[in-house]
Amino acid sequence: MALRDDWQRDLKRAHDELGFRHVRFHGLLSDDIGIVASDKAHSFVKVDRVFDFLLSIGMRPFVELSFMPAALASGNKTVFHYKANVSPPKNYKAWATLIEQLVVHLVERYGENEVSEWLFEVWNEPNLKAFWRGTQRDYFRLYRHTAEAIKKISASFKVGGPATAKSEWIEDFVDYCERNTVPADFVSTHHYPNDGFAGKTEVQLFKSQRGIMREVAQDTRAHARGRPVYYTEWNTSSNPFDELHDEPYAAAAIASTVMEANGLVEGYSFWTFSDIFEEHGLPSTPFHGGFGLLTLHGIPKPTYRTFELLHDLGEQQSLVDGLHETVDCSVVQKESSVTALLTNYTTPGHSIETEEIHIRLTNAREPVAARIRRVDEDHANPKRLWEEMGRPESLSQKDIDRLEAASALVSEKQPFEFHDGCVFLKTNLPAHGVATITIDFGPQR
Repeated sequence: MALRDDWQRDLKRAHDELGFRHVRFHGLLSDDIGIVASDKAHSFVKVDRVFDFLLSIGMRPFVELSFMPAALASGNKTVFHYKANVSPPKNYKAWATLIEQLVVHLVERYGENEVSEWLFEVWNEPNLKAFWRGTQRDYFRLYRHTAEAIKKISASFKVGGPATAKSEWIEDFVDYCERNTVPADFVSTHHYPNDGFAGKTEVQLFKSQRGIMREVAQDTRAHARGRPVYYTEWNTSSNPFDELHDEPYAAAAIASTVMEANGLVEGYSFWTFSDIFEEHGLPSTPFHGGFGLLTLHGIPKPTYRTFELLHDLGEQQSLVDGLHETVDCSVVQKESSVTALLTNYTTPGHSIETEEIHIRLTNAREPVAARIRRVDEDHANPKRLWEEMGRPESLSQKDIDRLEAASALVSEKQPFEFHDGCVFLKTNLPAHGVATITIDFGPQR
């Protein structure tokens, strides 16, 4: 997939417009990449083409070391449309030799300084039978051989795991590594809101999903014992054909979740940047509920535009006073502006309606202007136009251009008042809406 020009087009756009810095994907060692022709012959031609492209656009790989080459596999169990082998190796030393030769090749091609900026993650979701036919003990054995092979080449290279689903095995993994002096530079795992959380009943989960990602991340951070935490997969649900992925609901969920997790994790990797994605085959319907931020034709969904808003925020966050059942507000400063990020979000089945929001910004200079950008049912929502067009499965270039225009963020003038050193604003925010209000102060005199 990473050799397709449309996949590469979408990734470059996500990097350029959203600031994404790393990309993670399955199957680097799978047979369709052709690294292993036998248990001794290795070819890195396709790997080079993929990594060359990533570096050429200013990105780096988050290297997931999976799946098992058939020549090294102890079994023939596979997963996904592309038949990824999920068996443990029949010979762990042969696996370690493959990893060592791969990393040596990467150093020869890209240099030790560059590769030391990458992260190596061992396998994908070994706690699920669909992805790992061994036991937890077998995975820890795989991890140890992999980590030691990588560190043998350079102690500066970063390796971690357990890359589990549902934030599981974290404490067991850290215990194993510390007890056996196995290197673990970071902890990685995955979580989706519909995964649930240990210790909660189904009713409690349904009521608390709005904050579940933060609660789970806090728990993982504690079990990581000071190691950086990377959530290398997350989305609003783990259903690969969820119509909500294409709608403003997901945009509001993303904004709320990202701000909740801020400061808890080192990296939060959204699954996925594009609907050009073949785990279950490649659908042809433009809006089919895929995981991606961009459709098959490269049209930005509301989720994409929300990441665009997040990328524009800045880094200096201020405290906000005020609580509401569905509305959240974050305030982020730049040198000559302040932006309020607003979300009106709750989980399906809960009551939500349009809310009138009043904002008071204290200790402020008099603004020169204010503007608002929105993502909701009426803004940056190309699926609605597609439905009005009759839900066509085949799109002309003219159709694509219309849908691209319908996806755009529009900046509108935002009224405000200023007196006694305070800025006052108010706006309405629809159900499952996202908005940013940016207040420009001009240069400091």
